[in-house]
Amino acid sequence: MDINEGNELIEKPVLDGDVISQEFTEGIAISLEEHKVTDLYTGVRGIAVKILNRIEKTDAYLEKLLDYEMKNSDLSGTDKALLFEIVHGVVRWMGRLDWILNGFYKGQFAKAIPDMKNGLRVALYQIFFLDKIPDYAAVNEAVEFVKKLQGQKVANISNAILRNILKSKDGIRYPDPNEDLVGYLSTYYSHPNWMVKRYLDRFGREETEKLLLANNEKPFLTLRVNSIKTNHEEFKKLLESVNLKYRVGKYNSDFIQLQNLTNITAWEYFSKGYFNIQDESTGLACKLLDLIPGMRILDLCAAPGGKTAYMAALIKDKGEIIALDKFDARLKLLQKNCDRLGIKSVKPTVADALEFRDAPFDRILVDVPCTGTGTLSKKPDIKWKKDIFDIKKIAEHQLKLLQKAATLIKPGGIIVYSTCSIEEEENFRVVKKFLENNPDFQLKSGKGILSDEVLDQNGCVQTFPHKHQMDGVFAAKLVKT
Repeated sequence: MDINEGNELIEKPVLDGDVISQEFTEGIAISLEEHKVTDLYTGVRGIAVKILNRIEKTDAYLEKLLDYEMKNSDLSGTDKALLFEIVHGVVRWMGRLDWILNGFYKGQFAKAIPDMKNGLRVALYQIFFLDKIPDYAAVNEAVEFVKKLQGQKVANISNAILRNILKSKDGIRYPDPNEDLVGYLSTYYSHPNWMVKRYLDRFGREETEKLLLANNEKPFLTLRVNSIKTNHEEFKKLLESVNLKYRVGKYNSDFIQLQNLTNITAWEYFSKGYFNIQDESTGLACKLLDLIPGMRILDLCAAPGGKTAYMAALIKDKGEIIALDKFDARLKLLQKNCDRLGIKSVKPTVADALEFRDAPFDRILVDVPCTGTGTLSKKPDIKWKKDIFDIKKIAEHQLKLLQKAATLIKPGGIIVYSTCSIEEEENFRVVKKFLENNPDFQLKSGKGILSDEVLDQNGCVQTFPHKHQMDGVFAAKLVKT
């Protein structure tokens, strides 16, 4: 179905979008890289557009781009919070924003000049999702920004689009769910069609809507208490002393979810290593390992190291954890975090996991690279960067990593295979293929170690954002017999 079909809007304006798109393809539009106009992308909205442009034009991920801008700008704390909100919000709701903009743009909105396209998205996000910024201010700022980078003609078109949207704000319609359920859910909840179709087939409409809604929620800030430096009671008192409201993790008391957002890394106890910032779901795979102080452990795909650090705490920092990664830069960040947390048992090792030859180990965590579809509330750009073909391709690599781990474990040792995906092809199907090829391994249930609420029918960990209020993750416990 054409994107504009069924999008019944009040007096769709005739705008010269096709001409503007053609000018861009001919190279007339100003380019950030070619003309070195970085200084034009100033202020919260300018930096937001710069980040959004780069997300579209490169393979770079939102978090890395945003982190760089946060560290290298002179924005105030309030402006940094607004930048975070706008960039995450635009990417999170891009499907719905683009549906609306398509209805008011003559031609294909996807082919519009990037500065114009993302300037409009930023303005529209503020209009529809932020209450503190007046509509007229959002429009004026967007138009002035586009004028500065692309000239009066493009600014006039942007102004006409936004003002017509404001006039028609209450009359915007989305695809009819009775005629096109996939199109409706995809547009209204801002997810790619292929993903919505999969979830409808697997979960049905009601569960799918709950999942899509949860994916669009702003994530909670969750901390793991670092038992190497402090204990639960002391840390709770410290939180209360600075009026931070919290609740203890539902499935793991080592994790504490903050109820109010704050710049937690500026708190002195972060630098002192009293806690790590990580989702409660990250602890489930570590718990499945049945760790005991003194063990020799391999973290096959360690960086960025949240699970590595938790494993060190679970063995009371007594033993050896080989933290493997292909890239030295990633391991340096892992080591820096371990130093902050006071961890001595972790040994970062640069190596290709498939070529690693040090053995044997008592325990191995195989926390494989995955599509990350369980983390969309934190990383909304994933849903636009991945497609259905990525799932099959990555599953083949995941199986190879698990197979490699099988050659490095002691008899009687435990391997835990884990992902932060909710896709079956990356999860139990990988485990099933592994067991078919390795009869000397058995799948062990997580019952008795973890709550039944986070276990599936096979005894594996499987969480979902809308059911467990944490990231969607999978973990399977495999014992070498």
